[in-house]
Amino acid sequence: MNQELFEKVENVLKNLRPYLQIDGGDVELVEITDDFIVKVKLLGACYACPLNLMTLRAGIERKIMKEIPLIKRLENVG
Repeated sequence: MNQELFEKVENVLKNLRPYLQIDGGDVELVEITDDFIVKVKLLGACYACPLNLMTLRAGIERKIMKEIPLIKRLENVG
């Protein structure tokens, strides 16, 4: 995996974390696959939240794909 790509994704997550942490949640970058799928783990309140799929798709995935067009999808592995 490309370290520069990992750092770019981590930087986007870093900017999103305060919004998740307000509600007691967080996100951890687990890996980026060779076919540019970002795997994350939702933590804290985000893990069990009934809206976590919306947070994942409409929030985190949308922002990462906008900032880094190379990324194809985001998956929650938690």
